[in-house]
Amino acid sequence: MKRFFAFLFGIFLFFGCSNDDNGSGDDGNMDNQAPQGNIDDTVGFTPCENGTAGPFACDGYDLLGRISLSDFGANSGNDIWGWTDSSTGKEYALMGLDNGTAFVDISDAENLIYLGKLPTTTVASIWRDVKVFNDHAFIVSEANGHGMQVFDLTRLRNVANPPQTFDEDAIYTGFGNAHNVVINEDTGFAYPVGTARDDAFNGGAHFVDVQDSKSPVPAGGYGANGYSHDAQVVTYNGPDPDYSGREIYIGANENRIIVADVTDKANPSEIATIQYSNIGYTHQGWFTEDHTYFILGDETDEINFGFQSRTLIFDFTDLDEPVLHHTYLGPTSATDHNGYVKGDQFFLANYTAGIRVLDISDIANKNVFEEGFFDTYPENDTPGFDGVWSVYPYFESGKIVVSDTNSGLFVIRKSD
Repeated sequence: MKRFFAFLFGIFLFFGCSNDDNGSGDDGNMDNQAPQGNIDDTVGFTPCENGTAGPFACDGYDLLGRISLSDFGANSGNDIWGWTDSSTGKEYALMGLDNGTAFVDISDAENLIYLGKLPTTTVASIWRDVKVFNDHAFIVSEANGHGMQVFDLTRLRNVANPPQTFDEDAIYTGFGNAHNVVINEDTGFAYPVGTARDDAFNGGAHFVDVQDSKSPVPAGGYGANGYSHDAQVVTYNGPDPDYSGREIYIGANENRIIVADVTDKANPSEIATIQYSNIGYTHQGWFTEDHTYFILGDETDEINFGFQSRTLIFDFTDLDEPVLHHTYLGPTSATDHNGYVKGDQFFLANYTAGIRVLDISDIANKNVFEEGFFDTYPENDTPGFDGVWSVYPYFESGKIVVSDTNSGLFVIRKSD
C-alpha cells in the first residue's frame, strides 16, 4: 500500500508542478543542459553540433522535425508507436494525446504531415496507449468507459485534406478504462492491462483475440497477481528449454515483476514473482532480443530514494528463478519511464533528460553505457514527470519518434 501511495504522490507532482517548479534545475549535471531558447523556433532539420541542436542538448542524434501540441490541438502528450505501410513503404507516427490519437506521416522528414486525429471515446485523459497489429491501431485510455478503439491504418493512405477528424472502425467494450495495451504479433492477441482493480481480472491482463482486427473477441484473462501497470508478451525463444515456444507474459505489477505462461488462455499459470531492493513503482520493462535479459524501469525510485536514473537488468536464463544481473545508473537524476530494445541498443524515455540510448552489446559482462542522447526538455534534468513519455525506435529508415508530454512530437535520427 505504501508503494501505491508513493505512486499517487508522483501523480500529484505531475499535476501540481509547472516546468519551473523543480527549482534551479541544477542537478549536478548541467553540462547536459542546452541553452534556454524558444523551443517552437526549432521545427525542421537541425543537426547535433557541439552538443546542441537548436535549444536541445544532444549527443549523436539530430533533430529531423517536430510538431507541437498546439498544432495537434491538445494540452498534453503521452504514448507513441509507429506503423510502416508494407504496400507503400511510408512511415507513420501514432501519438497519444490527452484528447485523442494523432496520426503523422513522417516519410519525408523535411515535411511532416499531420493527417488528423482520432478523438477520445469519452473524455480527455493524460493516459493513452497505442499498439499496432495487422495494419490496425489498438488504443486504450484511462478515460472512464473508453474501451479499446480499433483504427484501420490503411485509411491514412488517402487523406485528402489533412488534418481530418477520424472515427474508429470498431470499439471493444469488454472493459472501460485501461492503462496500457500489449500485443503479441506472433499470436494475434492483445493484452489490455491496468483496467479497473475490481474487474474480473483485478486490473491484471484481459486476453483479447484480435486476429480478425475489426472484430475483437474476449478470450479470458489473468489476475492472480493483481494490477499490471504495463507488460510485455512474447513467444519465448530464450535459453530456458522448459518454455520454448510458449507465450510468456511479463508484468510490471507496481511492487514486483510477475512472469506467467499464458499459452493456454483458459488456464494461465504463474511462473515466478520477482522483487528487488528500493522498490518505488515497478513500471515497465523489455526483453533483450534473445530473451535472456529483462530490462526494467522503476518510475519513482529516483524521487523516493535519490538515485541517479536507475535501470535494473534481470537474468532470465531460468524463467522459474530470475535474478538481478546488473544495475545501471545514468548520468542524471531524471525519472525513467518507458524503454525499448532494438538490437544492441536500449532506448530509454528518461522524462526531463530526454531520450538516452544505451549500448547493451556486452550486457552479459555487465558493461552497459550511454552512447548518445537527445534532450527534448531543456529546462533541467531533475526527477519528475515533465519531458519525454515514450519512444519508438523500430523504423527501418532509422527515424526515431519521441513523445514529449509538454511539447509534442519529435522525430530524430542518429547523426551521420
